[in-house]
Amino acid sequence: MAHKFNITAAANDQFKFDFSYNSEKIFWSENYKQKASARNGVDSLKKNAPGAATVDLSKGEEGSGYRFEIVESKDGQHFVRFVASNGETMARTETYTSKASAKNAIESLQKNGPDAEVVEA
Repeated sequence: MAHKFNITAAANDQFKFDFSYNSEKIFWSENYKQKASARNGVDSLKKNAPGAATVDLSKGEEGSGYRFEIVESKDGQHFVRFVASNGETMARTETYTSKASAKNAIESLQKNGPDAEVVEA
């Protein structure tokens, strides 16, 4: 299976995760103090991403609960945040020149995330 979650070491004895296709990172997390917290983040994405709503903030849409937010950057490009029900950002994407690419990243996580392998380094 080409899609997978990678849990890796980060700076200052912390941990992070990413969701990748082959070697290309699609989503990545902030740093966590414990590896177990990074695992919990992966588990939450696997469980909550498939049914999460997509909110396009560049169109003034609002949302609550687990959701994907499409955000317009200052230069007119777009990136995606996956937000937990408490409003905390769990993972984000790179900035894309095309909003369609941002939507493709969402679809990839929704479709392939639940069954993706988890690899711990």
